[in-house]
Amino acid sequence: MTTAVQALVPQMQSICGPGNVITDPLELRTYECDGLTSHRSVPALAVLPATASETAAVVAACAAARVPFVARGSGTGLSGGALPHEDGVLIVMSRMRKIIEIDPVSRRAVVEPGVTNLSVSKAAAPFGLFYAPDPSSQVVCSVGGNVAENSGGAHCLKHGFTVHHVMGLQIVTPSGELTWLGDGTGVTTGYDLVGAFPGSEGTLGLVTKIVVKLMPLPQVVHTLLAAYATTAEGGRAVSDIIAAGVMPAAIEMMDALAIEAAEAAVHCNYPAGAGAVLIVELDGPAAEVEAELSLVLSICEKAGATEIRAADDPAERAVIWAGRKSAFAAVGRISPSFIVQDGVVPRTSLGAVLAQIASLSEAAGIRVANVFHAGDGNLHPLVLYDDAVPGQEAAAEEVSGQILDACLEQGGSITGEHGVGVDKSRYMPKMFSSTDLDTMQLLRCAFDPASLCNPGKVFPTPRLCGEVPGRRRAPHPAVAAGQAEIF
Repeated sequence: MTTAVQALVPQMQSICGPGNVITDPLELRTYECDGLTSHRSVPALAVLPATASETAAVVAACAAARVPFVARGSGTGLSGGALPHEDGVLIVMSRMRKIIEIDPVSRRAVVEPGVTNLSVSKAAAPFGLFYAPDPSSQVVCSVGGNVAENSGGAHCLKHGFTVHHVMGLQIVTPSGELTWLGDGTGVTTGYDLVGAFPGSEGTLGLVTKIVVKLMPLPQVVHTLLAAYATTAEGGRAVSDIIAAGVMPAAIEMMDALAIEAAEAAVHCNYPAGAGAVLIVELDGPAAEVEAELSLVLSICEKAGATEIRAADDPAERAVIWAGRKSAFAAVGRISPSFIVQDGVVPRTSLGAVLAQIASLSEAAGIRVANVFHAGDGNLHPLVLYDDAVPGQEAAAEEVSGQILDACLEQGGSITGEHGVGVDKSRYMPKMFSSTDLDTMQLLRCAFDPASLCNPGKVFPTPRLCGEVPGRRRAPHPAVAAGQAEIF
């Protein structure tokens, strides 16, 4: 612990209470990584505020001492976005878990950042409402973390990402000021600062309250599972469904290896021998959904489905979803270690990229299980390896990077919803020009001129605010350390 951090301990204990300030090295290791365990860093100090005012006081103390700080929610992130700074303070938001208000008339809720995603929909259900963004980790992931990463989920195809459902934010600026962005109505005049925060990965400040939009529960929901011999056939069904003008709430796909893992974990009883399963969910007015269901069934059959199951009962629908919702964790049953990747391609490129992933997997001798939001081309390849075997982790990292390259070659993106964090920052120059990156950094510097708020994330060669943009004459330390590349 540095002298500067050590000097902060009494002040943090005064703000949050001694029991909510963690200094023990063993206890601090609890927070050394998020859901991406390949990046680890133990914070110098962890603080657990219980209110917005406590959070503001903690940030103000860090800013005054020029000590870096990082916010952390439930720790389910998959890009190292909440990776602590080893000489900084980790601000853990998990105690701030109140649902402050459900307003059924305005169809909105006000929640604290530590509230879990699914609990918002549960609280809204008695009013006939729900919160649409639904990451697979929605049982445990926090709404504050969803805002940071602009999380999506299976139903973002029809209902949109987190950014489409945030109507106002109370934030703590990197200097420690507590303020509101937006008035909670979703109506914006001037610059859309509310829109700038979702996906900013904690680099612009800390969120302490979120006003979210609630939607009416659909009158009818039908979930359909179609089995195919290959992912190519399943992909053809996806394209045909969208081409027919149908906009399902969700279209998800899993390949044979992902199915194997899900069966081992949750016994989801998907069709035996399937090379791929497609899950299509339709929701809305009864007449509309019934018409769409008939059309989708016909399309799936024509695409070569070997078996089709349909359900409108909530319990039966949950059985269909069980395998998909458990997929990420389930691969732990068939592999000691794995990397969850997150790239995006146009729907029309799904077949080509999946074929390329198969070739990369075979050439490297590294298995890849594919789980993806087929409707919007958001791939989540699970790169499997054994970290006890020398060289396998490096090989898996190589395959993981090649998959992102393949996505970019098809006009896609290096991330759809998991964020950049520390894991993908080195790929940013492959997607954006130096001018693009400098422009992004200007926004960050406008909020955080001292470069203390979640430093070292997103940008491949972070520079201090005030530095002249442009190519460096000497290699940046991140380049020298192999954490970034210059193209």
